[in-house]
Amino acid sequence: MGFTLEYIAREWFEIKKTKIAETTSISLCRNFENHLFQKIGHRPIDKLLAPEVIKVLKPLAGKGSLETLHKIIGHLNEIMKHAVNTGRIHHNPLAGVRAAFETPKVTHMATIKPEELPKLIKAISYSNITLVTRCLLEFQLHTMVRSSEAAKASWDEIDFENQLWEIPAERMKMKVKHTVPLTEQVLSILELVKPLTGERKHIFPAERHPNKPSGSERANRALQRIGFKGRLVAHGMRSLASTTLNEQGFDGDVIEAALAHVDKNDVRRAYNRSQYLERRQKIMCWWSEHIEQAQFGKLKNLKVVGIHE
Repeated sequence: MGFTLEYIAREWFEIKKTKIAETTSISLCRNFENHLFQKIGHRPIDKLLAPEVIKVLKPLAGKGSLETLHKIIGHLNEIMKHAVNTGRIHHNPLAGVRAAFETPKVTHMATIKPEELPKLIKAISYSNITLVTRCLLEFQLHTMVRSSEAAKASWDEIDFENQLWEIPAERMKMKVKHTVPLTEQVLSILELVKPLTGERKHIFPAERHPNKPSGSERANRALQRIGFKGRLVAHGMRSLASTTLNEQGFDGDVIEAALAHVDKNDVRRAYNRSQYLERRQKIMCWWSEHIEQAQFGKLKNLKVVGIHE
């Protein structure tokens, strides 16, 4: 009896889950269990053909779940490549499956224009959200990290002496440790929240379960409550920072490093990680000062001078 699709898929998954976030791996596994394993998980990998897979996936397309469909197809092809590489099959017969379905429309994370930053800062400052939630929003805005990275930040990750935040690889989307230079403004935010949560493990503990970190949706709910529903999501604050910094003429590679976008070129990635910290620190300082100007209604369209070196 040959190796089944489910057997090979789970073998591949054990490798894949070490490279992706836990929430992503859970979603990936659930998609396969719900949409593939029940119907063709038992099928020998060397007998699987495109028409059979297309037939099984058509209900997803019929429901309009095109994004989920295309994620499954992409991962299915990774599994087939794994089967080829491990000698279970000689070629991938599913390489053209994606062409049988409509391409999903790209949806961008809702964000605001750079000139709307003062409105955001004012809304956060005058809102009736809790102080911890407000600090979480400001902390995420200043540090340019992802929602889950900010929400799960712990006090032991903060190096106050060297003004650095070391996010361990297992909490990063791309499973690579990320160092964030902390500006004076960010340190002030931490000092503000410390009397409230300093005795806890997490800087922004969950409201109902203080021994656990906040969920990644806490910032999104707060933005909705302060009037930005449909206009800005928490992840969109990263886009706001990226757009602003690019418009100001900062080096694109340094901005990408600050956003923890992992370069696919191993050599350049290693160079960037070792060389860019000082330059990233300058970017972070400029961005925090820019936010501070917006807070006092003094936002200026300043061009960066002498900071590219």
